[in-house]
Amino acid sequence: MKTTFWKYFPLIASSLAIVTSSLPARAQKQNITSDREARSVNHVTSNMSKQVNSASALISPPETSQAAPLPRVSQPESSSTSTSKTRVAQVISPGRATRSGPSYIGVAGNIGLTGDTGIGEGAFTLISKLGLSRNFSVRPGVIFGDDPVFLVPLTVDFPQENLEITQVNVAPYIGGGVAISTGRDSTVGALITGGVDVPLSPQITATAGVNVGFIDDTDVGLLVGVGYNF
Repeated sequence: MKTTFWKYFPLIASSLAIVTSSLPARAQKQNITSDREARSVNHVTSNMSKQVNSASALISPPETSQAAPLPRVSQPESSSTSTSKTRVAQVISPGRATRSGPSYIGVAGNIGLTGDTGIGEGAFTLISKLGLSRNFSVRPGVIFGDDPVFLVPLTVDFPQENLEITQVNVAPYIGGGVAISTGRDSTVGALITGGVDVPLSPQITATAGVNVGFIDDTDVGLLVGVGYNF
């Protein structure tokens, strides 16, 4: 038995040496394989991260730049008060011409028809017409009788019309106001007036009208005169 063991001992020793030498080589091969697999996994993970970042960049909306606010343009302050004053000044202009003709000042004779005041008496009269707007005028006057009477009517002036019979332009007017009688018994009453203006030349206007005053009683007078245009 011992002889047989020692007979095969060299063969057994050589086999063990071969097996022992092959073990480190296999372990080294396994380590190399593991390193390669780890590197491959890292490479794949890196590529996936890059793809995810690229997809996120494509999906995310671009940042919109906010537009700078436009500068405010200061509007000039409109003055309604000054505008209204300008309009009133343009509409009401004392002394202007109306659609019946220019303003004037002149003299007339008053022929009294009824009444006890100066309107109902024959007297010298100072007359005038002051245009306020295109359609309106004030026609103050003074009748110099025993007791002077002041007339202050506001009239509506109508456009001039041509009379075919006489070939004369006439401009009617009608209105009302107040009549102030002076003297011991100074009284104020209502006044109704109406008449016509007849332009004779660019400088002269003839006028005729009827005045009806309600002072104490009803006074009526007829007035005829001429005025100088201005």
